[in-house]
Amino acid sequence: MRETMYDLTVIIPTFKEESNIGTVIHEVDEVFARNAINGEILIVDDSSPDRTAAIVRGLQQEKPNLSLIVRNEDPGLSQSVVEGFRSAQSEIFLVMDADLSHPPALIPKMLGEIRAGNDLVIGSRYMEGGKIGDWPLKRKIISKGATFLGRLLFPEVHDPVSGFFAVRKSVVVNAELRPSGYKILLEVLGKGCWEKEKELPMEFVDRVTGSSKLKVRTIIEYLGQVANIVCYSWSHHENKVWHEWLKLVKFGCVGASGIFVNMGMLFVLSEFFSIYYLFSSAIAIELSIITNFLLNDFWTFGNEKSRRLPRRVHRFISYNIVSIGGMAINMGALVFFTEIVGINYLVSNLIGIIIAFSWNFVANRKTTWCL
Repeated sequence: MRETMYDLTVIIPTFKEESNIGTVIHEVDEVFARNAINGEILIVDDSSPDRTAAIVRGLQQEKPNLSLIVRNEDPGLSQSVVEGFRSAQSEIFLVMDADLSHPPALIPKMLGEIRAGNDLVIGSRYMEGGKIGDWPLKRKIISKGATFLGRLLFPEVHDPVSGFFAVRKSVVVNAELRPSGYKILLEVLGKGCWEKEKELPMEFVDRVTGSSKLKVRTIIEYLGQVANIVCYSWSHHENKVWHEWLKLVKFGCVGASGIFVNMGMLFVLSEFFSIYYLFSSAIAIELSIITNFLLNDFWTFGNEKSRRLPRRVHRFISYNIVSIGGMAINMGALVFFTEIVGINYLVSNLIGIIIAFSWNFVANRKTTWCL
């Protein structure tokens, strides 16, 4: 293991970046100088066939804090970043692209947040204040889709596939990282040892020179990476993803209890009080919403959210608003299957409950219990 010499190592993976690499090195080094950061710049190059490595070697003559690794096997951005983790001469790493899409000016703030006690600091395109430059529609759809899948695993992280992040060495030093593709942050989130994370809004600027390396293979590799992280969580119960699965199971158990409340009240109101089944269903749904909220707030998410009454009331209001969509789905299915298909109203109601469950979990996880 190399001796720790720097406060921060900025790791920049490269492949055919001769048009950008000199500029990004100068900009990062200027940020170091302006903010009195004792920082290392570590370029990890995937045997670029152009002059990328030669340019870096030339700059090493004037920048003693500039290091270069040229890899000859197992090419890939994520693999390069992990190689950088192994070779960095500091206890804090910061990963950024070489194409000038990530703002070097954010480096001091990210370093400050790590020093303030966070294990991970992420430059986020999708939180309030963050934005993306002019992207074609196809690339926007792919990015949103990748982010959606990532947030299913880490719902409280707005941009789990960002390429711009800082991390403590302790998070990744013993992690069973399986680097592949371009989304190394997702791997760190899924297998690293971390507790506290912080996101900072950033503007992602599309590359000015060079070409994007996004290919169909990249999408396939990403889907495989998501599946691998899910499988990994099943045998590593300290993992963040495993705890998210537990929340889903608990949410499902609470939902199952709500079925009994819902179905029971619908039956009692319709059969014993002769209330028209649509009105009975509305009352039964609201009663199940109340019991479900209380169980979820105390049990499913009880250890991570404030128990103070104003916050609980706030969450209850949010839960009811989200549940309006679930109620519409439930009622729509009830009417459709009862009036059009001709199924018994109790069976129709059960179908509506199942369809509405997926909506309720995803929407509430991203709103009610993110408050």
